[in-house]
Amino acid sequence: MEHSGLYTGRQSRFGWIIVIAAFVVFFFPFVPLVVASFSFRWHWPALLPTEWLPHGREVSPFPIGWDYLFSPISGLGAAFFNTVVIALATAVVAVTLSFPAARAIARYRFPGKSAVEFFLLTPVIVPQIAVGMGMLLLFLHVGLAGTYTGIILAHLVPSIPYAVRILTAVFQNLSPDFEDQARTLGATRMRTLRHVVLPMVLPGILTAALFSFLISANIFVLTFLIARGRLQTLPTMLFSRIEGAAPLDATTAGLVLVVSVPGIVFLLLADWITGGGSLIGRGFIGDAGR
Repeated sequence: MEHSGLYTGRQSRFGWIIVIAAFVVFFFPFVPLVVASFSFRWHWPALLPTEWLPHGREVSPFPIGWDYLFSPISGLGAAFFNTVVIALATAVVAVTLSFPAARAIARYRFPGKSAVEFFLLTPVIVPQIAVGMGMLLLFLHVGLAGTYTGIILAHLVPSIPYAVRILTAVFQNLSPDFEDQARTLGATRMRTLRHVVLPMVLPGILTAALFSFLISANIFVLTFLIARGRLQTLPTMLFSRIEGAAPLDATTAGLVLVVSVPGIVFLLLADWITGGGSLIGRGFIGDAGR
């Protein structure tokens, strides 16, 4: 028993080491961005900025860094709103379309099933620039270029394959006996779907929605082509800054941090809804201490 307790203690310490290492690896790239976002002058080979944002406010006639980002002239608010709305709509539509498709692929055999599965992978295999140019030519003729609808449809192309793959794996691991038992007890198809199937596949649905949201929120090429400059999202705003700014420009560094916010918030929200708590101490971290 003493040996078992010693082994458990070592296992616990090793688990915490892994957790801490994972957090360090995850947050390390953000450290220079946070420092740069509050800097005014930071030149190589200095390890830290030689002048900080407060000094820049005194000498610069224009807003800089966070002051510029949160000013009305930056357009950050509109870009953030567009990013979240488009990503949420993409996630909802992608999951809605992928749910029946994934269930059919997982449960049934039909002619051309392998071809359908391969076809669903083509948007991931084909370069986005090729897909975007083809969709742009089509959307120009039907009036969808430069619209929310056009951008959402474009974002569905890379999002749906991931959502279908995730939900297919969920249905493959879900026994159809639960549905059969509910039907035997007199439940209709809709009641079976609402009270049996959906609660059991909810984690998979949220995972598929999370991936669709993250993919949409970080797409640049398709958004740039389809929006035609009429709508700006965080990725297009960021790339326009990178194109004409120094790598450690305070405004650009702050914008990179803002771009990371929607995905992190959506991840925490999905984790909270499913009751996983893996990011706040009741899941992976909690297991590491057992």
